[in-house]
Amino acid sequence: MSTLPGKGVHILVFPFPAQGHMLPLLDLTHQLLLRGLTITLLVTPKNLPILDPLLSIHPSSSLKTLVLPFPDHPLVPSGVENVKDIGNAGNVLIISALAKLSEEIIQWIRSHPSPPVAVLFDSFLGWTNQLGLPRICFHSTAAIMSSVFDALWQNLDALFPLDAVEFPDLPRSPSLIREHLPSLFRRYIKSDPNWELVKDSMAANSSSWGYVNNTFEALEPEFLEFLRNKLGHNRIFAVGPLSLLGGSDSTSRGSTSSSSVSHDDIWSWLNGCADGSVLYVCFGSQVLLRTAQVEALANGLERSGVKFIWVMKPATAQQVADGFGSIPYGFEARVKGRGLIIQGWAPQVPILSHRAVGGFVSHCGWNSLLEGIVGGTMILGWPMEADQFVNAKLLVDYMGVAVRLCEGKDTVPDPIKLGQKVAESMSGEIAEKVRAKELRSKAMEAVGGGGSSSRDLDRLVRELTQLQSV
Repeated sequence: MSTLPGKGVHILVFPFPAQGHMLPLLDLTHQLLLRGLTITLLVTPKNLPILDPLLSIHPSSSLKTLVLPFPDHPLVPSGVENVKDIGNAGNVLIISALAKLSEEIIQWIRSHPSPPVAVLFDSFLGWTNQLGLPRICFHSTAAIMSSVFDALWQNLDALFPLDAVEFPDLPRSPSLIREHLPSLFRRYIKSDPNWELVKDSMAANSSSWGYVNNTFEALEPEFLEFLRNKLGHNRIFAVGPLSLLGGSDSTSRGSTSSSSVSHDDIWSWLNGCADGSVLYVCFGSQVLLRTAQVEALANGLERSGVKFIWVMKPATAQQVADGFGSIPYGFEARVKGRGLIIQGWAPQVPILSHRAVGGFVSHCGWNSLLEGIVGGTMILGWPMEADQFVNAKLLVDYMGVAVRLCEGKDTVPDPIKLGQKVAESMSGEIAEKVRAKELRSKAMEAVGGGGSSSRDLDRLVRELTQLQSV
């Protein structure tokens, strides 16, 4: 029996503590462990439980943890160590706080009897260029988003004041109005120490030894080729969709809260529905809709006449007081039998893969989009912030596998138009539905034996093995 290709190669893996960033990087870590690498995972104490599924299936000889205290930061509330506890606006503060760990990490590397040959780090942690190791930048996003981010941060002074930014060097020369640019870029504050650190950190990513993206070759070949040409080397690895390769049970993947509907009841309801007849509505773990938005969406779904599952994060009393919405009174009774409302968490991956589900109303977060692609489900996009407008441009405008339902974080859709759009999209085999099913086949091929993502994972391990011998 031959030894595993990565046997004896030790790397440090450093995730960014936000669900959309951590889950795919942990899925990647699982794949690297299966290929024989020895890995040390760096986390702060309150994020350690997120590693439990991974730690339970890999021996301690190959997977170790480096648990370092979350550094004090004057603007990060005591006890907060994850973005979910502070909101997306807190990204800059958590990036800034974690940068204070650099000296401690350097000391750990120097004192280790078998130090790592490289650090595989989340793209929000570009300050790891201080560690003195070859760096592999993990992008939990699409290659188009990596390309846009690199262009923005490396040309910030020229691009930040503009009302619209054009990217003439990128494939298809995309153009984005200011409101559609990534939130992290738009929130930049010149001369603020936290933001200057983020600026330098993000700009440092392009000097990494390699890039790993949670995407696959057939989804965006031109943007992967652009990155290879732009960075001047072939160490660009497209290894997704990583949700297909995860090391944990997909029915509990990303679970952070309880659910108002049992799994058995969800499957029983779906099993009674015709193929492709159900619309799944979910805006991820962070998004809360305003009262007027919830009412418009409820009205539109009711008018559409389609069957649907609507997953909604319950609003606290304070959030309701602040104007965030909850399911309108009487709505559940009016749609009984046609609509299933789930308050809390839902097993999104298996739901999207169920034969009855034919559409997915999504905020266009990249992990959700990939899960929709894996399910062969047509996306009805409502991008709101972060990378979501860029992702929508890729899937709607370039790939033609999605339709734009609405856009904007504060937009209140017209319920009549929304209902019509939903009804039209869900009726019959429209072109976007057909293409979505074709793209699912390509995603499955990519992660299968000999597929593009599988080959890139093996190539990444071979390249790391070469570093070991340097």
